Amino acid sequence: MSTATEILAFALAAVSTGALGADLAAVVKDQDGKALEDAVVIAVPADGARMPVVVPKTPEIVDQVDKEFVPHVKPIVVGSSITFPNHDEVHHQVYSFSAPKRFELPLYAGTPAKPVVFDKPGVVVLGCNIHDWMIGYVYVSESPWFAKTGKDGTALLQGLPAGRYLVRAWHPRLEGDGKATAQDLELRSALTDAAWRLKLKPERSIRRAPTPGGQGRY
Repeated sequence: MSTATEILAFALAAVSTGALGADLAAVVKDQDGKALEDAVVIAVPADGARMPVVVPKTPEIVDQVDKEFVPHVKPIVVGSSITFPNHDEVHHQVYSFSAPKRFELPLYAGTPAKPVVFDKPGVVVLGCNIHDWMIGYVYVSESPWFAKTGKDGTALLQGLPAGRYLVRAWHPRLEGDGKATAQDLELRSALTDAAWRLKLKPERSIRRAPTPGGQGRY
């Protein structure tokens, strides 16, 4: 069965049960009750039903600005591709040793010729061999239903077929397995609220090294 056919069948089943349009409003805070930015909230059908996954036709973007990955956390659906443009005046070398996706983009400026395809779900940690403090994260979701929290710690998942879901939250500094955060929620046509308190690891930052005289390729 093709992806398009699967999506149509999923949608028709949802319409037949009046099950379209469930939304989830998520609030994620840390252990001290502070709003948590850059948390990813993911909803997966509790019955293990196969999910329609639509891969974007155009690559997503993780930029490099002021020697930082922007955004710091990028959630995507499995099968998506990302291009890593370099808008700095210095060269970068992007790599990852993470199991879901191991890759390396040799030292470059501008935009790499080919995007990187992320074909396995999981967390991919990004680094730059030239600038040790440059750390970024790609969260590759097995589900098409996910969202990332803003500075206020809120995220909105929209358009889920009504039903029961296991909804979990993840953050780069999360202590323990993200699966332990899962909540079993019944989502109906009305807006459903859910909240998380995540225990975080202490924040670790690598001191940025100055570029001598503000010049140079690196």
